[in-house]
Amino acid sequence: MAALQIQERTTIRKIDYNLALVVFALNLIGLINLYSATHGPSSARGSGNLFWYQIIYLIVGWLVYTGVTFIDYRFFLRIAYPLYFINCLFLLLVLIIGKASLGAQRWFDLGFFHYQPSETMKLVMVLVVARYFHTHVRPQGHQLRELILPSLLVLVPTLFVIKQPDLGTGMLLVAAIATMFLFVKIQTRVLVATALIIVIALPIAWKFGFKEYQKNRILTFLDPNRDPRGAGYNSIQSKIAVGSGKLFGKGFRKGTQGQLEFLPERHTDFIFSVLSEEHGFVGSVTTLSLFGLLFLMGVRIASQAKDKFGVLLVVGIMSILFWHMFINVGMTTGLLPIVGIPLPLISYGGSSLLTTMLSLGIVSSISLRRFLF
Repeated sequence: MAALQIQERTTIRKIDYNLALVVFALNLIGLINLYSATHGPSSARGSGNLFWYQIIYLIVGWLVYTGVTFIDYRFFLRIAYPLYFINCLFLLLVLIIGKASLGAQRWFDLGFFHYQPSETMKLVMVLVVARYFHTHVRPQGHQLRELILPSLLVLVPTLFVIKQPDLGTGMLLVAAIATMFLFVKIQTRVLVATALIIVIALPIAWKFGFKEYQKNRILTFLDPNRDPRGAGYNSIQSKIAVGSGKLFGKGFRKGTQGQLEFLPERHTDFIFSVLSEEHGFVGSVTTLSLFGLLFLMGVRIASQAKDKFGVLLVVGIMSILFWHMFINVGMTTGLLPIVGIPLPLISYGGSSLLTTMLSLGIVSSISLRRFLF
């Protein structure tokens, strides 16, 4: 009994508290900005409840994070494929019986909670691809035929997500998994062939794959003033908010673009615009620096992981967070087209926040077990 208690105390001491502290700091920044975004003088009635919902999601999220930290991450090696098939089923069902909103059908309305299967699919895809390359080791490098199965595993849910339609999340799925592929030894000729296929496929996708509003978003990104009151409105208002913050910002709840509702979706997609307007360049750089620190911690944890599965899990999870941050900040500052991608740990959203905390709990578990094996 005494030996067990000593082991438990040792395990608790080995938890990566620095990782938890950075995650908590980003959570806190998110809450501050969410309160401001939902408590303006022009805010819709009931929008303030989103702040309290987010606190509940955070409490549950931290319970999930803590619980998963103490679970051996290799447990997910055994359940990766079952989770994949279940999540693919959910993606199919959401197209049939899901809740439609703003022209998209992405959620299950559970009454107390809106579940978005594409959010959990991001993590499940990482689990499946990590398992595949963990069990298929090719010291000489993977050939093209050996990449067909993992590519199909990615393609199927991506097509479901794009069908909703949610092109932004679909592209993010591909970007995150492609990043994982770069950390697996692949023959040079395969990489060259893949690059050529992408170059050839882009004009075909533009002609036959993109919907008219998606083409319009890209054209508006290149020239927002071509439709300043329509498709270019969001981008223009966001850049005004970011630029008007200057060095130190206008102050908490004093940003005109956010408080007077010139910014659309300011509690989700454009939360970084609210942050930049109210806390300026200093607040924006501080937040991005915390993300940078989180990614550096991910690199350290991956380099110290005890097996390939652990390495690829950390790489995949950090890739998802990186591309989320990169795309969201890029679109709010006018560097990328507008797509519906929230800022992880900052934006409002139950499915997104809980999935992110679960993912980071797995990273914490991998970090803890570098001492235990």
